[in-house]
Amino acid sequence: MAPDSDGHRENGMNVTQDLSMITLLWNASPVVQAVMLLLLVVSFMSWYFIFRKWFGIRRAGTQTEQFERDFWSGSDLGALYQSAVNHRHSTGSLERVFEAGFREFVKVRTQRSADPAAMVDGARRAMRATYHREMDRLEAHLSFLASVGSVSPYVGLLGTVWGIMHAFRGLSNVQQATLAAVAPGIAEALVATAIGLFAAIPAVVAYNRFAHDVDRLSLRFESFMEEFSNILNRQSHAK
Repeated sequence: MAPDSDGHRENGMNVTQDLSMITLLWNASPVVQAVMLLLLVVSFMSWYFIFRKWFGIRRAGTQTEQFERDFWSGSDLGALYQSAVNHRHSTGSLERVFEAGFREFVKVRTQRSADPAAMVDGARRAMRATYHREMDRLEAHLSFLASVGSVSPYVGLLGTVWGIMHAFRGLSNVQQATLAAVAPGIAEALVATAIGLFAAIPAVVAYNRFAHDVDRLSLRFESFMEEFSNILNRQSHAK
């Protein structure tokens, strides 16, 4: 019984070694390996964009809060504008929107003798154009995360289906079909689905979170543009 027991343990060790992750990846069919490599590359890219967007949106939120505090603290608009011009490369999105609107307002006020509505409309159009540019910058790469989250599971499923087909084709050369014969092929196929989910789940979670944060910033920008337009409208009639 002892030799049989030792032999059984040895076989169990061999099965465990044969079904290790590295062995499965190394012995997978070329198509399954290509699918896994593609999913790993996409996963690394999505994590890069996740960290990049996390820091970028967090910085945009901090800069927006700081500028709103400065703006509503009663600071002179001219001083705020000059500060935005002097620190243009380090200002936040909302401050750039303010800078574009106030610059256009001053330009129209000095060039035309007159129409208050023209001054406010010009400032509003300038702010709207800058707003769209800033939103495009904040939303950059979100579509990539959405694509990874929606497509990766299907790419992994493609590798799984192909791996299972390859495993069952291999049974045609075996006299007796056993679980030990088909298990490695099925296991390597399922690894493709696991990698696809590994790539998709963080991308979906990150996309939903970042899209929510960008929408909140967008609402804050639009509210500021309306309130700032009202301030400019009062100033244009006061001149």
